[in-house]
Amino acid sequence: MRRILVTGGTVFVSRYVSEYFADKGDAVYVLNRNHRPQPRGCTLIEADRHQLGDRLRQYVFDAVLDVTAYTGEDVSDLLDALGDAGERFGEYILISSSAVYPETAPQPFTENTRTGVNQYWGAYGTDKIEAETELLRRVPGAYILRPPYLYGPMDNVYREAFVFECADQNRRFYLPGKGGMKLQFFHVRDLCRCIEAILDRHPAEHVYNVGNEECITVREWVEQCYRAAGHTADCVEVYQDINQREYFSFSDYEYHLDVSRQKELIADTVPLDEGLRESYLWYRGHRDEVRRKGYIEYIDVHF
Repeated sequence: MRRILVTGGTVFVSRYVSEYFADKGDAVYVLNRNHRPQPRGCTLIEADRHQLGDRLRQYVFDAVLDVTAYTGEDVSDLLDALGDAGERFGEYILISSSAVYPETAPQPFTENTRTGVNQYWGAYGTDKIEAETELLRRVPGAYILRPPYLYGPMDNVYREAFVFECADQNRRFYLPGKGGMKLQFFHVRDLCRCIEAILDRHPAEHVYNVGNEECITVREWVEQCYRAAGHTADCVEVYQDINQREYFSFSDYEYHLDVSRQKELIADTVPLDEGLRESYLWYRGHRDEVRRKGYIEYIDVHF
């Protein structure tokens, strides 16, 4: 049984990760401010990660899974509170993002692609770069995972939930153009499997792009979301000069991660159609937990 600290623990990725390892029999501690319901089977450390003082000095962790670090300060404050690596904690795994790669770099992005400003991700991407940099400066042996779009049960982001809502209301779906833009996804369970492999094997590589090997077009993704909800998509192509983020859940930005290194960790990934069915089943019982945006209202007024 491992003693694992997970930052967050109450929303989507951090909650799923917490419950995944608790279900495996690990002693999981979650660090959050106790503003939301807590994950099943975990021990709460109620605190703000920026005001920890000596709250963590009574603990020794086999692993720190930092899901909620977005800036260098997030990392440095947690490390200050944890104490020395190797003495107070074992592995440190940071969930970073594919947003660290500049859109101008050759694709597919590899782990050796130079990080930099990405105009589509803005401060989110540069802040993640700072978090990675601070972590590796202080804990050179830490691990970094860079996923594309994460999805699966507990996903409260209004992406597939938006499509599910349209499907449930038997609405036509408005696609940007022909819907040929490609997207890359990764099931949150596969993210946990990668983390588990690192904890078990301590691989030599320390930075991993993680994601489904195959990409999917926007049209195919929408059609799969509708099928997961038990419907058939009737798509309308939009060619008006409108920012597609007004009526669609992704920016007009196509990118592709090279995830060949990931095969050192896991041999396969959850098929997208299976993962979307799981996502829909969760969504059906948790609609009120989704952070809804006004895409449908915009569509009703402008189309």
